[in-house]
Amino acid sequence: MLQNRLIAIVEEMGEAMLRTAYSQILNSSRDFSIALMDAKCRLVAQADHIPVHVGAMPWAAKAVAEAFPQPAKGEVFLLNDPYYGGSHLPDLTAFVPILAGSKLVFWSVVRAHQSDIGGATHGAYNPSAFEIWQEGVRIPPIRLTEQGQIREDLVAMLAANVRHARDFRGDLMAMIGAARLGEHRVGAILDQLGEDVLTGSVEVMLDAAERHARDIVAGWTDGVFEGEALLDDDGHGATDIAIRARVMKRGSEVEVDLSGSDPQVRGFVNSSHANMLSAAAMAFAFLLDPDVARNEGAFRPLTVVAKPGTVVWAEPPAPVTLCTSHCSNEIIEAIIVALSACCPERAMGGWGRRFRIAIEGTHPQSGRRFIWHLFHARPGGGASPCGDGWNAAGEWHTAGGIKFGSVEVTESRFPLLFERHEFRAGSAGDGQYRGGTGSDLVLRLETTQPALANTAGDGARHGARGICGGTDGAPHLYTMEAVGGSPRVLRTKETGIAMPAGTVLHVLSGGGGGWGDPARRDPESRAADAAEGLL
Repeated sequence: MLQNRLIAIVEEMGEAMLRTAYSQILNSSRDFSIALMDAKCRLVAQADHIPVHVGAMPWAAKAVAEAFPQPAKGEVFLLNDPYYGGSHLPDLTAFVPILAGSKLVFWSVVRAHQSDIGGATHGAYNPSAFEIWQEGVRIPPIRLTEQGQIREDLVAMLAANVRHARDFRGDLMAMIGAARLGEHRVGAILDQLGEDVLTGSVEVMLDAAERHARDIVAGWTDGVFEGEALLDDDGHGATDIAIRARVMKRGSEVEVDLSGSDPQVRGFVNSSHANMLSAAAMAFAFLLDPDVARNEGAFRPLTVVAKPGTVVWAEPPAPVTLCTSHCSNEIIEAIIVALSACCPERAMGGWGRRFRIAIEGTHPQSGRRFIWHLFHARPGGGASPCGDGWNAAGEWHTAGGIKFGSVEVTESRFPLLFERHEFRAGSAGDGQYRGGTGSDLVLRLETTQPALANTAGDGARHGARGICGGTDGAPHLYTMEAVGGSPRVLRTKETGIAMPAGTVLHVLSGGGGGWGDPARRDPESRAADAAEGLL
């Protein structure tokens, strides 16, 4: 099948990216995504990477296509600006056009989260930002090539504005290489089948996915349903920020109205337009069958309504860097809470929320500066009608796509010692099926000089939502203790955290939400959890 062949191409592109990227955030934690889009900027194929990335890509592709309506063979385009179709500044997106003669047929697209993107703080997140210019380098659609060759002056300009130029350059070249691999592989299909057969087949694939999705939605209960999810805070004084979804289901159509969400806030939990649409698409996709092709056709039954100036669709120059995590998770949660009354047999408990730490320091052996991002100690996944949630699976917006790297490899690359890394007892939301457990991590900083940290996340106040009678998962609890000092609780949005040598972090990440009445849980399952120390 052509659909499977295209999926194989994006999967191969992902493997190339994984093996050639320089930074830990890409070659270990896999915070990147790959897609193929047609000339109309419609999603045709994606690999199982990061859902929130892919759902926002069509708007970025449209921005590039509008800026450069006649791309030439060998060209590479770049974008990261949320107000030009990007999701947030750390997600750099590379586009390579795929041509039949001089006619654009496809876009080969790679989106990858950069370890640093400039701005006022290291690590690509700035909790203190109140405008986007404080978050990093903004890149509207640009052409990175001239006569098929990479413009070194542009690469040098971008690299000069980030803290780790070597990793940035290496990751950018890995992105371009993966995108060009996609160009080569799709080009082979064009040579074999011809443009007309390929583009005609794409129409058939998109229509088939639409029919499949509509058949599923038609079986759900008609009506109007409402759901709400809360962000802890924005880091600037606003608390319990509400995302409200009013969902109308009629026949095979679903309309999600997010207009009732709270106004945009000062801090960086605001969402860009593309990210908001991606989060809504994710919530919808999570309720479909796993074998529905994840292309543009599958999302045709979905309409999203939102209001500019709200937290889900912020207007410039609002900061938005946290949005791919939060408020993305909360948009998904509000929609699924609403639809849990419409198709309870498909709804799932909330997944744990993101709480990241970025540490910048000097490696005592090499003398080189480093930035390390916490991807270990993942939160728990949500339960479903089919069973318990996945332990330490991660957040809803990544759906298990982001991995934590090998503990041993991390210790060999960074001055860190993992003293404990295990499942967190008692963190899962209870239910007929329990949520996945969070994690319990004890980590020691083995530098000889002080390091600096910042945090970015949510979920220390509100845990992952229980669904259909299930209970919420436990919220996060992160503490830090310097040698000779007392433990202090880390807030989810802090900058300038001094970390003396020997500092110990104790990370208790949140669990996933439960599904169904806890009284209906199988006693044997509960006994097994107790025997494994998970209760």
